[in-house]
Amino acid sequence: MRKIFSSGLFLLVLLQALTAFSGTLSYRIGEGDLLLIKVYDMEDLTTTVRVDADGQIGFPLIGQVNVDDLTIQQVRDRISAELADGYLVNPQVSVLVQEYRSNKIVIIGEVVRPGLYELQGEMSLLELISRAGGLAPDAGTLVTIRHAKSAAGISEEVVDLADLMGKQSANVDIVLANNDNVFVEKAGFVYVTGEVGKPDAYKLKDGTSVIMAITMAGGFSKLASKNKVKLVRIVDGKEQTFKRVPMNQIVLPDDVIVVPESFF
Repeated sequence: MRKIFSSGLFLLVLLQALTAFSGTLSYRIGEGDLLLIKVYDMEDLTTTVRVDADGQIGFPLIGQVNVDDLTIQQVRDRISAELADGYLVNPQVSVLVQEYRSNKIVIIGEVVRPGLYELQGEMSLLELISRAGGLAPDAGTLVTIRHAKSAAGISEEVVDLADLMGKQSANVDIVLANNDNVFVEKAGFVYVTGEVGKPDAYKLKDGTSVIMAITMAGGFSKLASKNKVKLVRIVDGKEQTFKRVPMNQIVLPDDVIVVPESFF
């Protein structure tokens, strides 16, 4: 059993490493990235160089090379072709990004460490949330992704994390792009007070009804007047009280459910 577990753990680690490696290869080079370039068996050509504002780098023998918006493999191929053109026979080039500076992504809202993050290869929404320390205690399930400008202009996408994490396949995760902005919304809360087991504020889920909220609050107490439940809601900036609300009534963020005491 231990051997099977160890093999499974090894395969999981290997799969994660291959996924990260694949994402790094798909990363597109841009201004500010720091590249380490080596040529096999040619130590004198080892170069650490930062991509300039024009997307150019300088490399021994061949001079300036445009690497803007190229993948690591494409940079490798371009330098290899330039070196093979009159300088070296069948050069073996390796390229490593030592510092990612060109591709950025922003995550704000209800995460532990909101801020600006370097986009290292392909990154999914769940990976970004993980890098940001995970969800904050008051996080809701909805996330808005504001995609960078394209030919079609700025677009927004709303993702339900509960739905996303409930799916088993990693293929359903959302892949993020350079300059995307991610906003993790704060959860809505419903307040349950009066004759219930645990009066308190409870995090709302999509489609939460009055009876579901009361159940989260420990259910009715022995003294509860179940037929006289009230709901207090802010409507157009004013507080309104709804009496004898149906148990299947859907509640909204900041609603207050009041379970009165029965006197009979």
